[in-house]
Amino acid sequence: MKVPSLIGLDVSSSAVKLVELGQAGRGRYSIDRYVIEPLAKDAVAEGNIARMEDVTEALRRAWMRMGTRSRHVVMALPATSVISKRVVMPAGLTEDEMEARIMVEAAQVVPFSLDEVNLDFQVLGPAVSAGDVDVLLVASRKEKIEDRVAVAESAGLKVHVMDTEFNAMQTAFEAMAHVFPDNGKGQTVALIDVGATTMHILVFANQTVVYSREQSFGGNQLTQDIQRRYGMTYDEAEKLKRGDDKPDRYSFEVLQPFTETLALEIGRALQMFVASTSYSKVDYIVLAGGTSILPGLDEAVASRTEASTMVANPFTGMTRGGEVLIEQLANDAPALMVACGLALRRFDEA
Repeated sequence: MKVPSLIGLDVSSSAVKLVELGQAGRGRYSIDRYVIEPLAKDAVAEGNIARMEDVTEALRRAWMRMGTRSRHVVMALPATSVISKRVVMPAGLTEDEMEARIMVEAAQVVPFSLDEVNLDFQVLGPAVSAGDVDVLLVASRKEKIEDRVAVAESAGLKVHVMDTEFNAMQTAFEAMAHVFPDNGKGQTVALIDVGATTMHILVFANQTVVYSREQSFGGNQLTQDIQRRYGMTYDEAEKLKRGDDKPDRYSFEVLQPFTETLALEIGRALQMFVASTSYSKVDYIVLAGGTSILPGLDEAVASRTEASTMVANPFTGMTRGGEVLIEQLANDAPALMVACGLALRRFDEA
């Protein structure tokens, strides 16, 4: 059976983002088209879809703008909606035996009835102990999944796969691993995704996730700083933040202090990583999310952490469809990590 073209659909707190990838031959991919459609404030709050109609309308507009024929999407649950646990199991178990053990483990870590959740698990690979494997258990309340599926279906789309945001970011990171020496082998790399309200931290060692964390800090803090400084509404401040026409002392009065504060937050997050693991440092920092493109942020983070810092582009090495503009893509790419990782699921099933 032919797998349909799948669109990566990321519903974040600030926008609906769609990415469609294709194959360019010789194991290479192409970014055929993408769209970022802004969401009204608080339409999505703390990872939850608060106003279904607003999100549905934004998704419908985004799909129309995209100009694709595919209606099949891959979506993701935010970390706040997911409970996960690594479990060590004997390597020789059948899938039914493994599933039975997963149910026992889930009963210990899920704080509500298992009838209210959807469970899944994935074998990650050999465990440290000989003859065992590491298995990832993932659980989420059914209502969290149903809300996202309902939004997609109301917009005329069909959800083919439901993933997690952390897993999608990992997939997108792997797609750009070739930018590091020896594809990141022997390196410790921190992927810092700064969204509107939350900062997601994933640390990779030898291409494997060894640490993950969420922190409440994001680009909305800059919007609030603009509101206070210039006496603006939220919408006016967002427009100023994203536009080219800035007040004369904007950089000195607002942007630079925010950039320094964000660099400090990132530095603290990585200090926590070092303090709670056996790793003494990170070799590289990759900044993602819409906030990561702020002028001077990468330099401020590099200065604060003393680690080589770059802005993420998961489409590096991909060819582009005729309607994808290279300059616009370079500006938007850091905000498309999750959507890109979800779109890559198409090739897992081909």
